[in-house]
Amino acid sequence: MIIYNVTLKVNSAIAEEWLRWMKEEHMPELLQTGLFFESRLCRLLEQDESDGITYSAQYLCDSMEDYQDYLRKYAPEMREKGIKKFGDQFIAFRSVMRVES
Repeated sequence: MIIYNVTLKVNSAIAEEWLRWMKEEHMPELLQTGLFFESRLCRLLEQDESDGITYSAQYLCDSMEDYQDYLRKYAPEMREKGIKKFGDQFIAFRSVMRVES
Protein backbone atom coordinates (compact mmCIF):
# COMPACT_ATOMS: atom_id res chain seq x y z
CA MET A 1 0.00 0.00 0.00
CA ILE A 2 1.22 3.51 -0.88
CA ILE A 3 0.50 6.68 1.09
CA TYR A 4 0.66 9.95 -0.80
CA ASN A 5 1.14 12.57 1.91
CA VAL A 6 0.79 16.30 1.40
CA THR A 7 1.86 18.46 4.33
CA LEU A 8 0.44 21.96 4.10
CA LYS A 9 0.96 25.20 6.01
CA VAL A 10 -2.19 27.29 5.60
CA ASN A 11 -2.53 30.99 6.43
CA SER A 12 -4.81 31.30 9.47
CA ALA A 13 -6.91 33.96 7.69
CA ILE A 14 -8.12 31.43 5.10
CA ALA A 15 -7.88 28.23 7.16
CA GLU A 16 -11.62 27.78 7.69
CA GLU A 17 -12.47 28.28 4.02
CA TRP A 18 -9.52 26.10 2.94
CA LEU A 19 -10.56 23.31 5.31
CA ARG A 20 -14.12 23.34 3.96
CA TRP A 21 -12.80 23.28 0.35
CA MET A 22 -10.51 20.35 1.13
CA LYS A 23 -13.26 18.30 2.76
CA GLU A 24 -16.09 19.15 0.35
CA GLU A 25 -14.30 19.53 -2.98
CA HIS A 26 -10.63 18.67 -3.30
CA MET A 27 -10.42 15.38 -1.41
CA PRO A 28 -13.66 13.94 -2.88
CA GLU A 29 -12.47 14.92 -6.36
CA LEU A 30 -9.17 13.14 -5.81
CA LEU A 31 -10.97 9.98 -4.68
CA GLN A 32 -13.22 10.17 -7.75
CA THR A 33 -10.16 9.51 -9.94
CA GLY A 34 -10.52 5.89 -8.82
CA LEU A 35 -6.80 5.65 -8.11
CA PHE A 36 -7.04 6.13 -4.33
CA PHE A 37 -9.32 4.21 -1.99
CA GLU A 38 -9.08 6.31 1.18
CA SER A 39 -8.18 9.80 2.32
CA ARG A 40 -7.79 11.56 5.63
CA LEU A 41 -6.97 15.05 6.76
CA CYS A 42 -5.07 15.65 9.99
CA ARG A 43 -4.09 18.79 11.82
CA LEU A 44 -0.59 18.63 13.24
CA LEU A 45 -0.47 19.31 16.96
CA GLU A 46 2.24 20.94 19.04
CA GLN A 47 3.25 23.17 16.12
CA ASP A 48 4.03 26.87 16.14
CA GLU A 49 0.95 28.31 14.45
CA SER A 50 2.10 31.94 14.39
CA ASP A 51 2.59 31.74 10.61
CA GLY A 52 -0.27 29.34 9.85
CA ILE A 53 -1.87 26.01 10.62
CA THR A 54 -0.20 22.79 9.52
CA TYR A 55 -2.21 19.91 8.05
CA SER A 56 -1.39 16.54 6.57
CA ALA A 57 -3.61 15.22 3.79
CA GLN A 58 -3.07 11.52 3.20
CA TYR A 59 -4.31 9.49 0.26
CA LEU A 60 -3.99 5.70 0.10
CA CYS A 61 -3.61 3.67 -3.06
CA ASP A 62 -2.70 0.10 -3.90
CA SER A 63 0.46 0.63 -5.95
CA MET A 64 3.12 3.01 -7.21
CA GLU A 65 1.54 2.58 -10.64
CA ASP A 66 -1.72 4.06 -9.36
CA TYR A 67 0.18 6.95 -7.77
CA GLN A 68 2.15 7.57 -10.99
CA ASP A 69 -1.10 7.51 -13.00
CA TYR A 70 -2.49 10.17 -10.68
CA LEU A 71 0.61 12.34 -11.18
CA ARG A 72 0.39 12.07 -14.97
CA LYS A 73 -3.35 12.38 -15.47
CA TYR A 74 -4.72 14.51 -12.61
CA ALA A 75 -2.15 16.17 -10.35
CA PRO A 76 -1.30 19.26 -12.45
CA GLU A 77 -4.95 20.30 -12.85
CA MET A 78 -5.83 19.59 -9.22
CA ARG A 79 -2.84 21.54 -7.92
CA GLU A 80 -3.71 24.44 -10.19
CA LYS A 81 -7.24 24.62 -8.77
CA GLY A 82 -5.85 25.13 -5.27
CA ILE A 83 -3.44 27.81 -6.46
CA LYS A 84 -6.19 29.64 -8.36
CA LYS A 85 -8.46 29.58 -5.33
CA PHE A 86 -5.97 30.41 -2.56
CA GLY A 87 -2.88 31.81 -4.29
CA ASP A 88 0.13 32.04 -2.06
CA GLN A 89 -1.87 31.63 1.16
CA PHE A 90 -0.56 28.08 1.62
CA ILE A 91 2.53 26.02 0.91
CA ALA A 92 2.69 22.29 0.30
CA PHE A 93 5.35 19.62 0.70
CA ARG A 94 4.68 16.23 -0.83
CA SER A 95 6.05 12.81 0.11
CA VAL A 96 5.29 9.22 -0.81
CA MET A 97 5.53 6.31 1.58
CA ARG A 98 5.12 2.56 1.34
CA VAL A 99 3.48 0.71 4.20
CA GLU A 100 5.77 -2.06 5.42
CA SER A 101 3.68 -4.83 6.93
